[in-house]
This record gives sequence, structure tokens and C-alpha cells, in this order.
Amino acid sequence: MVFGDNTSIVALLLAWVIIIASAKALRLEKRGFEIKPFMLTYKNHGVSSTLDRLLAINRSAVRAFADVSIVAGAIMMVFAVWFLLNNLIHFFADSGKFSEVTLLIPGVTIRSVPNLVYFLLAAPIVLVVHEVAHGIVARLERIKVKSGGFAIIIALIAGFVEPDEDEFNRARRVSKVRVIAAGSTSNILLSFLVASLLIFNPAFGNVLELLSPQVRSIFYNDPIGVPVVQVIEGSGAAQAGMRAGDIITAINDTEVKTPADLARVKLVPGEQVSVSILRDGEPMRLTVTVMGAEDDPSRGMIGIIRDVFPYMPPKVPFWIPWPHEVFMFLLWLWMLSFFIGIFNMLPMLPLDGEKYVSSMLENRVSAGSLKATRIGINALGFGLLGANIIATVIKSGFITI
Repeated sequence: MVFGDNTSIVALLLAWVIIIASAKALRLEKRGFEIKPFMLTYKNHGVSSTLDRLLAINRSAVRAFADVSIVAGAIMMVFAVWFLLNNLIHFFADSGKFSEVTLLIPGVTIRSVPNLVYFLLAAPIVLVVHEVAHGIVARLERIKVKSGGFAIIIALIAGFVEPDEDEFNRARRVSKVRVIAAGSTSNILLSFLVASLLIFNPAFGNVLELLSPQVRSIFYNDPIGVPVVQVIEGSGAAQAGMRAGDIITAINDTEVKTPADLARVKLVPGEQVSVSILRDGEPMRLTVTVMGAEDDPSRGMIGIIRDVFPYMPPKVPFWIPWPHEVFMFLLWLWMLSFFIGIFNMLPMLPLDGEKYVSSMLENRVSAGSLKATRIGINALGFGLLGANIIATVIKSGFITI
């Protein structure tokens, strides 16, 4: 459900009134907070000791993670550039394969209040994981961390860990690269962890189908029916005993595996049809009297609101029926973890990808060559991302969720 354009703006303004009033009442300025109109910043100068305690839990595991991050960072960067370039080629050669690309900006591209809530719940977790990874690896490399914290600017949330600039500049090249790549690598690892929870829910199969049918086929069977989201009161489906959660698999002798299959079934108002369903895994048949649609009495309908996606059973031996709210929170957490991890390795300022390339080349090429390389990779990153966003607007208009 998407509310009017002004709803999200009013909600943000109200939220800021509450934030500033609460911060003043609690005197948060004395606890490391800096409060300005539409900006709240928190700095903790004792974060270094906390990071040292986390590092002490298993230093060898952190060392292995840091080493893996070097390779993972390069892979993520190549993937990000390849995806944007390949996607742009699809826009001109085969627009059906083009994937819309947009930036997630609360109140601008995120306008649905529920989606805004899920974003605001998931984003801080993703950012904390990202920044803690930077900080722990910095301490592993004996680089002092001056402070850590977060900032809320209008509706954007940013986390940060501030290494001592002089110590970071004097550090070995490999140490710098480990610190830089650790953030995105931690996000990808978090996304894998969340996906391992989501994979046991049939609804996640539809998400994977949109991203990669090949990956979906590894974990999920092909569609077998259409889920019933709601049964219309007084309809033929309601009178026949159909319930929300039933899976429609056939009408008369016509198999129904996807919503498109269901839409192709011709129903005549007044006739009785045999509807095959799955209920809690058990097959059933219901006799349903077809009713006429309110807007067009000549168009037959059985009286349900169906899911927009088909039902695809997981190939795992059991599945977890997450409550909708829990599933959506995990889905947002997975999505933000994965895409922020990949996006952050694009070779463009102020993202980590640009710093990764610069640190790799530092002291290996002349200052002039390094400057030219930085200009080139920034032009590549900004150009590919900007072109994909423009192509999205041309194809689908201004994307909001």
C-alpha cells in the first residue's frame, strides 16, 4: 500500500520534531550527541576498547576474515561493474531483461509507510555490522580508532568508524585494503546468514525467481499453484469453505500453476466449477459457484484475492511459516545487506570501492597516474550508475516502493 506523496514527508517532519524534543529533554548533548535541524550525530570516543574486546574473542578468525575480504572486495567490485554494464546493454538490446535500478531514499523512493518502517529497522543493523567490521580489522592491523558512531541526516542513516588518519596512512598497503574491504564483506556474510533463514519460507522463492531463476531452481521446486490471500465474504469460494492460505492447483480439468494460468481460466457467472486445492499439504476438491464481478457482471470470478506470486515449495525437508511482518523484516535485512555490500564496492567516491583501488595502486604508480586512475574509475562508477538510473526512469518512470 502506497500512501500519498505528502504522507511520508509529514511523517518525517513529525519524527524529527519528536527526535529533537526527546534529545533536548534527555540532554543528550552531554552524552556525545550533536543535535542540529534534521541532523543527529553521535560519537563514542571509547569505541576502540570495545573493538579490542571483540577482537580478543577470536583473533585468528578475524585474521582469516580480513584476508578473505581482500579477495571478496575485488569480486564484489567486478560483479557490481559487470552487472551495471550488462544491465545497460540489456536496456538497448533486450529491454525485457533490463532490471530497474534506483537508490533507496526514505521519503523519496521509499514512500510506503510499512516499507519505510522495515527500512528504518533493518538499515541500522546493516550499518553497525559494516562499521564494526571496519573497526575490528583496523585494530587487528594496530591502527588506532579515534571514535565510532552514527548520524541521521533527514531520513538517511550513516554509521562511521574513524581510524587515526596518520596511522592509517602509515599502515602497510595490505592492512589498508583489509580494513577497507571488511565492511562490504561483513554485509555479504550477513546477507548469507539471513538468506539461510529465509530459504525455508516458500515466499522467498518468488524473490529468487525475480533475481535468478537458476538460483531459485536449486532451492525451490517449480510452481504448483496459486495461494489464496483473502476469500471475499459471501462469494462462491466462501460458501464452498475456501480459506486464506489454500493453494489453488486446478479448476475443473485445467491445471493452475501460476497466477497467469488462473487468469486464463474462463469462468461463466452462475456455473459450478470444481476447484482443486492444497490445504496444509493435503489435496482437497471444492465445488464453487461462480459469481459475476461487480464492475462487469459478465465476467466470472470464484471470489478470492490471490497472491501475485505462485506457490513454489522449498526443496528442504521442512519450512518455516514466518509471520508476514517477520518475513518482511528479514527480507529487507537480506536485501539491504546484500545490495549495500555490493554497491559499496563500486569504484566511486565516497564509497569503499574507490578507496580499495586507490590503496591497491598507492606507491606502485606515479602520483600523476594514480590521479588519472582515480578520475577514470570515478567516471566509470558514476557513469554506469547514472546511466542505469536514467534508463530505469525512461523505461518505468520514477520508481517508488
